Amino acid sequence: MSRRIAAPLPWLAGLLALYLAAPLFAGIRQAINADWHSVDVGTLARACAISLASATTATAIIAVCGIPLGYLLARLPSRAMAALGFIVQMPLALPPLTSGILLLFLVGYAAPLGRLTGGALTDSFLGIVLAEVFVAAPFLIIAARSAFAAMDPVLEGVAATLGHRPLAIFVRVCLPIAWPAILSGLLLAWLRAFGEFGATVMVAYHPYSLPVYTYVAFGAQGLPAMLPILLPTLVLAVLVLAASGVPSRRRSIARQPRSARQADAIRPIVVPDTIATAAEPLSLELRLERRIGDFHLDLAWSAQSSRLAILGPSGSGKSLTLRLIAGIERADRATIGVGSTDLALLSPALRKIAYVPQNYGLFPHLTVAEQVRFSSGAMPDAARLWIERLGLAGLEDRYPAELSLGQQQRVALARALARPSRLVLLDEPFSALDAPLRGRLRQEMLTLQRELGAATILVTHDPEEAALLADELLVIADGRALQAGATAGVFARPANLAVAQLLGVDQAIDGTMLGNGKIALGGGRSLRVAGPPLRPGTPIGWSARPGGVHLAANGAYCGCVESLLAAGIGRYLVVRVGGSRIKVLANGDNFAVGAPCRLDIDPAAVQIWPR
Repeated sequence: MSRRIAAPLPWLAGLLALYLAAPLFAGIRQAINADWHSVDVGTLARACAISLASATTATAIIAVCGIPLGYLLARLPSRAMAALGFIVQMPLALPPLTSGILLLFLVGYAAPLGRLTGGALTDSFLGIVLAEVFVAAPFLIIAARSAFAAMDPVLEGVAATLGHRPLAIFVRVCLPIAWPAILSGLLLAWLRAFGEFGATVMVAYHPYSLPVYTYVAFGAQGLPAMLPILLPTLVLAVLVLAASGVPSRRRSIARQPRSARQADAIRPIVVPDTIATAAEPLSLELRLERRIGDFHLDLAWSAQSSRLAILGPSGSGKSLTLRLIAGIERADRATIGVGSTDLALLSPALRKIAYVPQNYGLFPHLTVAEQVRFSSGAMPDAARLWIERLGLAGLEDRYPAELSLGQQQRVALARALARPSRLVLLDEPFSALDAPLRGRLRQEMLTLQRELGAATILVTHDPEEAALLADELLVIADGRALQAGATAGVFARPANLAVAQLLGVDQAIDGTMLGNGKIALGGGRSLRVAGPPLRPGTPIGWSARPGGVHLAANGAYCGCVESLLAAGIGRYLVVRVGGSRIKVLANGDNFAVGAPCRLDIDPAAVQIWPR
């Protein structure tokens, strides 16, 4: 697709590009006039060897120490770390000669370190290395910090829940993901170290590095002798820059068009002939408290089921609760009793919890097969089983960027299930999927729950998911528990209007509880309801779930159409029954405002809460 670019931009860009390229072409033009015979080949070779060795040594030192420093600057945000980040970038802003003078204050003959080492830190190979480390390190530190800061911290949390210790997570997850940017920083640091003159000439005039020798030769022989001396520097610069531009496998994957990545159909989950024994009911005792700015999470929950769900609006603390259970975020106070074990006393790697975050947390540098085998203690047979069971056979060599969202979700599940776990945490697993795929995968998750040997805690804002996939439910808002209990009981008897609305109620009707499990509708009408009885005379709010109200020619309740509401491709009727207004799907029937109609209302579809 052709792109229109604003007229001034190419001219401005071309002007600078022309200026940057012009000196190189001017040097090539002077190749014929160069004095090739006056070059001291032996001295030039020694200077090249010293610069190559010193730049490589300095870059190795920078890599060993600078990569961890970049990681800490990215992962430990604080005023002290911000100040440290500012200080370690200072050599970029200093003139090279100033850097050399500052180094002499530290390692010169009269400095404490200089006296301690007998002057070995100046006018030596080690002095050249020290000067190059000082001026070149910021290039790597900045690149590493930016790369680690851009990496999703959820990936580290997922790796921790898969049984890996912090050092293993850094080596196996953080470093490979950040490596392309770190490599660029290393190449820039090496080039900066190789070409360093100002600090080097102040700290170590001898032995000659290539930049220092270039300066000396220019003073002795003039411009005609410079091109042969500059040639090694130019060749090395071209080679290093060319190496930095070689595309990696992962970069080429990231550039693949989205349509190509989403094209694969999702194979159905394979249900074995013999269904594994369902998980034993989970004895869960939860006491969690965490303050983050003005938000305060304070939850207490007891449950006895293998299928649990936490329901609440965005920002209510649902995902934070899962992270606290998994141990990837630290609680201010916590008790996480699973059976007889308090998981709060264990590190994430030892909790034996499988965690599937909302964005699935797949490692971008690993294939499907490597993802599923990544967890510590993952059993090869179990990995192969879940790859087959979840319809991922044939995708083992693909990277996450080559998978559809549905396939990514299945890979995350397979990775979590390949390691023996007592509890599987699912954070909004269907939120990123389109409606048809979401419905299909919900049903497949229901099948998996029946097969798993572990309990599940599902976080969702969708009451339909909670009703389908959980036997016990915790409803939260603003970091507080609003209601907990058996899912059917919570849906039938919400604690209040706020809970009812989170359960999907969009039309609250006022009423009064009568005896014998009936609600007064007004006008002498009453409605029979199911569920636990309430005390007669209690003022209540109530609603009937849309699927439980139907128009019927011989319906038990007589009403009058009061208004019509658009609902996508269909429409709803608002029907007055006695003194109550009830919403019902029109089902294609042609009703006009004021027309009589009859309704059937399923007693089990009526939700009631104290008013």
